[in-house]
Parts: sequence; C-alpha cells; structure tokens
Amino acid sequence: MNEVSLRILHLNSLLAGGGTDDQCVKLAYALGQLGQDAGIAGPDHRDFSKIVRELAIPFYVTPPEGLAKWRFVLRAARTIRQQRVQIVHGHHGRDLWPTILAARLAGTRPRVVLTRHMAKSPSSWPSRHFLLGQCDALLAVSGFVARVLREGVYEPDSPEEERRIRRPILGDYRKIRVLYGGIDTRRFQPFDATARRAEWGLAPENIAFAVIGGYDLPRGKGQREFLQAAARVAPQVPDARFLIVGRGNMGDMLRADIGRLGLIGRAWLTPYCHDMPAAMNAIDCLVHPQVGTEAFPGVVLEAFACGKPVIASALDGIPEAFATGNYGQLIKPESVDELAAALQVWAARPRASSPERTALHERIDREHSILAFGARMIAFYRELLAGAFPPRGKS
Repeated sequence: MNEVSLRILHLNSLLAGGGTDDQCVKLAYALGQLGQDAGIAGPDHRDFSKIVRELAIPFYVTPPEGLAKWRFVLRAARTIRQQRVQIVHGHHGRDLWPTILAARLAGTRPRVVLTRHMAKSPSSWPSRHFLLGQCDALLAVSGFVARVLREGVYEPDSPEEERRIRRPILGDYRKIRVLYGGIDTRRFQPFDATARRAEWGLAPENIAFAVIGGYDLPRGKGQREFLQAAARVAPQVPDARFLIVGRGNMGDMLRADIGRLGLIGRAWLTPYCHDMPAAMNAIDCLVHPQVGTEAFPGVVLEAFACGKPVIASALDGIPEAFATGNYGQLIKPESVDELAAALQVWAARPRASSPERTALHERIDREHSILAFGARMIAFYRELLAGAFPPRGKS
C-alpha cells in the first residue's frame, strides 16, 4: 500500500545563487519526483526562482521582506495554513528564525526543520542558546558540521580567522541529524569533452589540473597555493597545465602570480564557464586546496561522478565527500609541499579507463544522486512525523 504523500514547504528568502539555494531547489525537485507535495516559498525574479519555475516546482512568491522580514514571515505563514503544510523547512542562516515564526503564526502546528549548510554554528547569541529548542530537528550537511554544532571546534593557531573559534549551540543534541546532500548525476557523468579542451587551449597530451570555484578575497579556495605548487611541478612535468575555473575579485592578483611564478603558457584563468559538466570532463584532475571553512563540497562529488580523481585539503567536511569516491589524494591544508608532491604523483598516473570512470559514476549515483538525497529526506521526514525526535520546547 502506498504511503500518503507529505506536504512540505521550503522557505528561502534569497534564491539568488550559491550552494544553499542549489541544494534547496534540488531537494524540492527530488521530493516532487518521488511523489511528495513539496513547494518553495521565496522571492521572484532571482536566478534560482527562474530554475524553480523551469522545474515546475510549486512556487509561492513572497513579497519584499519589509521591516524585520515580517512580510516574508506573514506570507509564509499564510501559505503554510492554506496548503495544510506538515513540514516547514528553512535553509539559509537568515531564514532560521523566520521559519520558526512562520510556523508558529500559521496556527496549524507543522513540524519545523532547519538545515545548517555552513561549517560553523549560527553567529548570534540568541541562536546559539535558543534555536535548537524552538525547532523540531536540525539537519547538518556533514558529520563535521554536526560536530561543530554539538561540541564546537577550536583552532586558535589557524591563519584563517573564521576557523579559530567555532562555538557549539546549546540544547537537546538528539535533534541534530546528519543528512548528506546530492548532485545532478544525470548531468555530471563521463562524456567526451574534446571540444571544451580545445576551447581552453589544451592539447590531447596535456595533463590538466584545475581548481573550480570562486576566487574572492582574501584567499579564494586556495588558488594562490595551487599556483605556487604548480610552479614547483611544471619543470618536472612539461605536459602539465594548471587551470583556474570560476570568477571572483582576485583575477588580477592570480594573473600577476602566474607571471611572477614563470607559469605563463602553463597556467591560466579560463573564461567563465556555465557548463560545469563539460568543464569537469575536460580536465584530468580536480584540485580543491580549500583554506577556509568547508561544510560538504559538492564539487568533489561532481568530479567523481565524471570519473575524475581529486586532490583536496583534508579539512572540515571534505574527507566525508572524498570517502564516497576515494579516488585521488587528501593533503594537509595549506601545505604547498604536499600539494606539489600530489600533483606530481597524479601527473604520472594513467587516466582512468572508460569502465573505471563508469564504475565511479555509478557509485556516486547510488549514494549522492538527487533522488537518493530526496529518498533520505523522505525517510527522515516520516521519522520526524512519527514522533522519533524530542518534543519542541526550552533547551
């Protein structure tokens, strides 16, 4: 006998782009594909609101937020009441309390689920002390994020200020659950990307290492460290090429690094790329030398889904994403020496065969496809509705 579909509303006051919006929209889509009644309430005329419409996800447009976001809260509360929503799910840090307030004002007692997509606890004192008591469940996107929420993580000697003190929240930690996200494995799969390689100036014999992601000040995702390591490897590996794929305000700085390090013609910034599956298939190895915080990197899963090895910093939630594919190498964060050594090792490795790439894709598809993500969430929602979590109240 089929179970009755759930009525779920995701609240998102941004829908402007980024990993949190991407996961929110993917989840709502997956839930719909799996037979659930899942919609999104948020602003129109944003990058991701267009995607919501294209995917035919039920979309409840919210007005301009107004003072203290009250118009957003009141419209969300009305939608919850009219649609008889059972579960209200908030994602952005800025939407945690509005999600709680909208659920209360609806007067229908829906369950309140919040997801923490960042590798740190909420920054405000009230949130750290009272948030957990006012929701029904708090999802962490990785085991590392759950550890931050429960215990806090302290690295006082870190050169990254945001890594030095990450305080825990207070409350009943039985409400915290780890639930990994998903990627679009229908798009991210092995295919021939010779045309993209040619567009980027890569010859068939070139071994293309690439950092894919934004490069905003102060340090991006470790692109400068990547170039330092590349300068050490380039003389030993003539066919190696070192690409920076993305956009940000460090472009001039990175181009200056390329010249200063003697990497002109060996390293470059690609034009901004909208077709990321083609980009991932065009390279030979993804390099993810993250220096800041990282909750759970979808880009690592995307590389594995395309059958590519990954060299990545062993920090925060990165090892958890790496463990699924386990193809490549984890290195000490901020170590140019280890990164250079790993680049040289993987430059000497033969490229994966077509069957090997397919097998790696299938592994990622089973565990981290959008539909696998949705199925995990449905199981969690049903567990929540069955009363498996502690009751809401003061912590």
